[in-house]
Amino acid sequence: MVKRRYVRTRSLKEGMAIDQAIVDRAGRILISRRTMLDSYHIMSLIKMGVPGVYIREGEDDEEPIEASSGQIFVAPAVQREIDKNTVQDRAKVRLSESVKARVAEGIQYLYNDTSSEGFASVTKNITDDLMKAISDNDAIAVDISTLKISDEYTFKHSVDVATMSMIVGKKHGLNNKEVYELGISGLLHDVGKSKIPNEILNKAAKLTDEEFAMMKQHTLFGYGILKDKKELSNSIKLGVLQHHEKMNGKGYPMGVGSDKINLFARIISVADIYDALVTERPYKKPFSPRDAVEMIMSMTEELDIHVMRSFLESVILYPVGTDVELSTGEKARVVENNLKYVLRPKVIGLKTGKTYDLADISNASIVIL
Repeated sequence: MVKRRYVRTRSLKEGMAIDQAIVDRAGRILISRRTMLDSYHIMSLIKMGVPGVYIREGEDDEEPIEASSGQIFVAPAVQREIDKNTVQDRAKVRLSESVKARVAEGIQYLYNDTSSEGFASVTKNITDDLMKAISDNDAIAVDISTLKISDEYTFKHSVDVATMSMIVGKKHGLNNKEVYELGISGLLHDVGKSKIPNEILNKAAKLTDEEFAMMKQHTLFGYGILKDKKELSNSIKLGVLQHHEKMNGKGYPMGVGSDKINLFARIISVADIYDALVTERPYKKPFSPRDAVEMIMSMTEELDIHVMRSFLESVILYPVGTDVELSTGEKARVVENNLKYVLRPKVIGLKTGKTYDLADISNASIVIL
């Protein structure tokens, strides 16, 4: 028999099963009902200011129940199978709310006053925060859904790209100094857009040829802002200048080929494209993470294939615990990610309890929708 009781957040213990879903303001499920709480869940609830939650004790019927919201409540036997097979994700970057607030304020300062005497020091302070978040968590992966800094696209995008670039750079073998400088370059990669007229920058419709030609100048404007700042290395400046160059020589602003493109720019380019694809804008709907990754995987002539591999091994698209829908029509929960096949994790059907290793050839016809 199942009992349900209310427990104050600070009295929660690891191993307790939560009997309610925790959702954010956008309606996204942060902690699913019947999740076995760990120390990270409890700390997150405290930080979010949740005063208390309902927990469940005991066993109930074996059949799953479909809620009116569409969320499936998993039968105990299936939950035991999920728990037995769950392999936690690699350590991910986590930014505290205080860090997010400082970073958002710093980014706005940089983009609003590019000639400030404190420009370089503010940039380094922001990068210090990001570097510390990576070091504190010993992070080797990034969950794109957790990075959002603000609702303002330019600031969010800058921090997303910087953070992803740093993780990818770390995976790619860069040392700490290089990862740090790559973060600075990622933060500033679009700083030249501060010189683009707002009517072009914020236009909801497709840009005209003339407007797009102006928009493409942002890499040159960015380099112009940074070129005389002696505190910033040449690689930082080239990352900003070249992040829209392509390996086949068909990028901009100079149309140089692979042998002329700085490594920072190659890394930032992949992170920039991915984040732009998955982010909603007034003139386009967001691509799903799966579609965005597939698009990047198709760009072998334009992107550095080795950087692409490092990126694919760094980004977690379906965090363990995420509920997904399979092409078979079945709903399933992700229990383990596959480092080599980011699109094909191991999942367990929420009704059947059946395990699907999507990276196995026997499941090649099954995909996550």
